[in-house]
Amino acid sequence: MTTPDQKRALPATVISVVAIAFGLLTIKEGGTVLFGDEAARTAAGNYVPFVVWFNFLAGFAYVAAGAGLWLQKRWAVWLAGYIALATVVTFTSLGIFIYAGGLYEQRTVIAMSLRCVVWIVIAVVAIRALRRRP
Repeated sequence: MTTPDQKRALPATVISVVAIAFGLLTIKEGGTVLFGDEAARTAAGNYVPFVVWFNFLAGFAYVAAGAGLWLQKRWAVWLAGYIALATVVTFTSLGIFIYAGGLYEQRTVIAMSLRCVVWIVIAVVAIRALRRRP
């Protein structure tokens, strides 16, 4: 039987599953653009290479953070925070790229907005959920 201290809080469970799923989808989508055929790159339109590379590599960090949150490891809270910060920095860099006249797709702006919100929420929920743990 588990004690109350050993139970995983529902918010921690939800964010860990979301992080892992988001990470796996990110790896798949980014990998398709980076390593797929010409049709995949054409379908991506005016993708921004540094954003695709960041997202692809970050996908592995998403999975690691999700696994760590599932296991209730404190390092995973830090990783979630760093992912959120790095995503905001990359999104800011995308904004500078766009302002400088770089070609992009509107869906990239929408996707990066979503990524920022998701990872900020995951980091905040992780801090709250795992802070209660002894």
